[in-house]
Amino acid sequence: SPHGPDPHQTASYSGGWSPLVSDRYQWLEVDLGERTKITAVATQGRYGSSDWLTSYLLMFSDTGHNWKQYRQEDSIGSFPGNSNADSVVQHKLQQPAIARFLRLIPLDWNPSGRIGLRLETYGCPYSKQLLFSKNHLDSAPDVVTLKFKTLRNSGTLLQAEGRDGLGFSLELERGKLLLTSASEPLRLASLGSLLDDQHWHHVAVERRSSHLNLTVDKHTERVQIPAEFSHWDVEQGNVTFSCAEPVSVAVTFTGPQSFLQLPGATASSSGGVSLGFQFRTWNKAGLLLTFDLPQQGGVVWLYLSEARLWLQIHKGGRALLELTAGAALNDGQWHSVEMNSKRGRLTVAVDKEEGGSAQASPLFPVAIESHLFFGGCPAEDTSHECRNPFNVFQGCMRLLTLDNQNMDLIMVQQKQLGNYSNLQIDMCGIIDRCSPSRCEHGGRCSQSWTVFHCNCSDSGYIGATCHSSVYEQSCEAYKHNGNTSGHFYIDVDGSGPIKPQLVYCNMTEENTWMVMQHNNTELTRLRPSPGVKQHLVHFDYSSREEQLSVAISQSEHCEQELSYHCRKSRLLNTPEGSPFSWWRGGPGSGRIQTYWGGAHPGSQQCSCGLQGDCVDPQHYCNCDADRMEWTEDSGLLTHKESLPVRSLVLGDVQRPGSEAAYRVGPLRCRGDKNFWNAAFFDKETSYLHFPTFHGELSADISFLFKTTASSGVFLENLGIKDFIRIELSSSTQVLFSFDVGNGPLEVLMESRDPLNDNRWHRVRAERNVKEASLRLDDLPVATQEAPTDGHFHLQLNSQLFIGGTASRQKGFRGCIRSLQLNGVTLDLEERAKITPGVQPGCPGHCSSYGSLCQNQGRCVERTNGFHCDCSLSAYTGVFCQTEVSVSFKPGSSVSYTFKEPYELSRNSSALPSSIYSDMTLRGENVSLSFRTNQSPALLLYVSSYYREHLALLINKNGEQDLEVRYKLDSSREAEVLRSKVRSLANGQLHTVTIRRLSDSVSVQVTKHSTIHIFSTFSLIVFVSPESGDLDPDLARLASLGFAGCLSVVQFNTISPLKAALLHPDTSPVVISGPLVQSNCGSAGSANPYAEENTHHLSGKRWTILKCLHFAGVIAVVIFVIVTGLAITARFLYRRKDTYRNQEVKGVKQDDSPDFPFNNQADSQNLSTENPKEYFI
Repeated sequence: SPHGPDPHQTASYSGGWSPLVSDRYQWLEVDLGERTKITAVATQGRYGSSDWLTSYLLMFSDTGHNWKQYRQEDSIGSFPGNSNADSVVQHKLQQPAIARFLRLIPLDWNPSGRIGLRLETYGCPYSKQLLFSKNHLDSAPDVVTLKFKTLRNSGTLLQAEGRDGLGFSLELERGKLLLTSASEPLRLASLGSLLDDQHWHHVAVERRSSHLNLTVDKHTERVQIPAEFSHWDVEQGNVTFSCAEPVSVAVTFTGPQSFLQLPGATASSSGGVSLGFQFRTWNKAGLLLTFDLPQQGGVVWLYLSEARLWLQIHKGGRALLELTAGAALNDGQWHSVEMNSKRGRLTVAVDKEEGGSAQASPLFPVAIESHLFFGGCPAEDTSHECRNPFNVFQGCMRLLTLDNQNMDLIMVQQKQLGNYSNLQIDMCGIIDRCSPSRCEHGGRCSQSWTVFHCNCSDSGYIGATCHSSVYEQSCEAYKHNGNTSGHFYIDVDGSGPIKPQLVYCNMTEENTWMVMQHNNTELTRLRPSPGVKQHLVHFDYSSREEQLSVAISQSEHCEQELSYHCRKSRLLNTPEGSPFSWWRGGPGSGRIQTYWGGAHPGSQQCSCGLQGDCVDPQHYCNCDADRMEWTEDSGLLTHKESLPVRSLVLGDVQRPGSEAAYRVGPLRCRGDKNFWNAAFFDKETSYLHFPTFHGELSADISFLFKTTASSGVFLENLGIKDFIRIELSSSTQVLFSFDVGNGPLEVLMESRDPLNDNRWHRVRAERNVKEASLRLDDLPVATQEAPTDGHFHLQLNSQLFIGGTASRQKGFRGCIRSLQLNGVTLDLEERAKITPGVQPGCPGHCSSYGSLCQNQGRCVERTNGFHCDCSLSAYTGVFCQTEVSVSFKPGSSVSYTFKEPYELSRNSSALPSSIYSDMTLRGENVSLSFRTNQSPALLLYVSSYYREHLALLINKNGEQDLEVRYKLDSSREAEVLRSKVRSLANGQLHTVTIRRLSDSVSVQVTKHSTIHIFSTFSLIVFVSPESGDLDPDLARLASLGFAGCLSVVQFNTISPLKAALLHPDTSPVVISGPLVQSNCGSAGSANPYAEENTHHLSGKRWTILKCLHFAGVIAVVIFVIVTGLAITARFLYRRKDTYRNQEVKGVKQDDSPDFPFNNQADSQNLSTENPKEYFI
């Protein structure tokens, strides 16, 4: 039947339906005679005319009232119509609608014609289902199904009792369905929302061995249940019933133009006012009701603000009265409001006073002058009868009463009462956008009438739906972001369901290790216990099962130390006999393993058995020799399928005299197979293809690329109409585009710098139901919002193309690495091995990551990644970023000596003088940092057998300035350079750099982060072949010793402190007294002795001599002493002479990684005798 404001105002039905008035208040209603399962609708324009619909809404009802709008994909409200009068457009309903009545409401039509329609529906009669369906076979699932509808938001639907008092109940609570245990108050699941809408809802509970499937309408949730629920005993039965259908007409305020105007005067209203209504909304604010007081007495506003109800009476620019009641009224539940004014008393109550009430006694009458306005005001109110300084109301209202009389909203709909605009009458169109929640990973969902919002705080994820992880997937990834060793959260599957885990990343070695701890990694001693034949140990890991499993699988190598220390305690026995001990390892509780650390799986051997060096050749483990002496079997477990160690059973610990100790180390994994998985596309027509990408509701794509091309498609996947694509659209732009049925949406990211620079660049794209985002390197994220009520399912069906497109146009030429879709890495290398035009792997990482190597560290390429070679740097660490510092106390020294592997004549005086002039060191670069409170103090002294020297000291005057002394001519006094920087003995960190080239010297001092280049001067350079003692003045200064800190000392490429502390066994160093490694060279350290560690080298002497090549023409033996010794010049000279007479032994270049001098220029011209001494 056709309907409109006046159902009789309808045009002729000839050729189809067409109302006389074409507006959005018309509809066509179809009575199917009985409840029908409607599966599709088809529309056509009016025959022989220019009248057709271009879009429309569908409503369904069982009673002809309380309509419910049908939505595709839970979001799309409108259906596209026709483009002409003759073609038929059919829409299959994604979820069949079950109803007796169907209503079609026109939204838009041919602008050159009128509303015109021919309509056909498809479906079949709906058959009722049994209330209970019981299968008595325990192996088959048990199912309980029912349908219900209600106006109440709380109550018990069903209780099912089984044997032993076990069972469950289905309850409504605030419009949600709860599944609870009947035996104890345990909530098992919550599903659905707004179920008190007086529409039929389908509920099913299906038992499957260890879990239940709870279904409400079309949403299903899997619920884990206790083991005792493995069987229930609910008898099968049929239930007949009838439902009363109370008529409650609701009205929906849909948007900014919505309002409802009703007459406010009744016969009994002259003495006051009595108003009532119910509302439900998600908005915190909005106007509910307004009216004018009689005789220009002011205006009354009843409104929501911060989800509380407020009543305000306003006149002449000021508030005469203000009341408030209720709280959290934006929860989507129905709330009742009552306003009464009688006998000078005004009362406002929410939810029958359960939600609160407020009262006042105004000095003026509160009554309605003429009209009531609900929800808002007319857009064009020339009479100024309605004023709204607040937000408009978006939500539903019902049960509107005035002076205890119901207001007939059906009459309003038929234009017989009041006035309205942009309302949906006889329905409540509220939608719960948070049920089911689109917020992932525990994000908290909140909503307004039109949108939802996800609060991702404390979840570890970001994005509009908390989809993308804020953490990296491995320690390897953290390292390549420039991080050093420490604790980090690792998200092994990115945006997948596995939660982040806290691990320790050890980046001190060339390989980066991920360390996962358990509850007992210490060496634990066992003693015999009476009556105990076996000792059982369980290990609980800080990471969860799924975290461990994925971390192990995506690592290149994993290992775990397993050791057994024993005295008369056997371990495994022979391979032919039953083992005394074993362990469990692998996924879950693990499988029994009968081999030990260092051996092969299944061998029932220890490491010594594999190597053939056990203490008893008849056994394959040292402990199986059963001796009274302590021995051990230790080694690494490296078979990933057997890791981690879950438990340990030790069987031979009960005999008298048996003693043992065990240790299971933490699980350590290195190498991220996903991070370096790469492919090189050498042609624009080459590509890789993979199965269809499934990212219907949310999709994230991340990868790294490098190229020299200016454009190309990284990735593409097509559907019938939908698609998703990421491409390099120009040398500075990356474009992310897709279509889910609303038309193409693009997100463009532009870089200031060229992207075709053959360096790695990172792309991260995400698409969800709220927005699309694109990230490029560390640039700010670019986003595009998705339509609020549009399509949001991405439906793809073609293959996924990587590096190209299906049409082979605009292919990508370059490298793609670490490609992940929704946290799953695509194995590009394996696919590239069998694909022409694509090569597995992609070398050349230093161009991108080389800048991470600091302080003259050198980037060295590896197949998968890089590492920093710190041999030419005074620093250490994974990026050559850690200073090497020593806190000195009186009595400490370090000597460092270098010598060529070949020698000239020991009688240096026999050499011609021309040789000496050619052997002059042309220049040096010296740098160090220090902090001390001592003045005067000698920081650095360099001298040769020919009485030339360099000294760096803090002088003894009150200004505590820095002094540099150079003496390169034995016949002249030393040339002295004094800085203008004062108070250097103040306990603060200062850095000094000295650079000399031939006769020119420059010195700079850093104080308080300010660099002072205080002078440059020229030297008279001449070397005399005569020997001499240490300068007496400097010898007296050295005898005072040194108390303070020296850090990152470097002479050209030589780092004596680093060699002494880190490579003492392979470096020509002599250490006297305590040498304490410290972080005193750190700018954040407060004093020279802060946070000393226990690295002490005391009184040791190494006589290994090393060949040193300077960039000059003199070869010398250098003798370096880190001062702190109270020494005399005579003693120093004797020490110097001793080293002259030592026998020189050649050492291979590779012995120490810190000193590769073969790169120095002019090395072939250098000779060996004439050692210099360096006193630091």
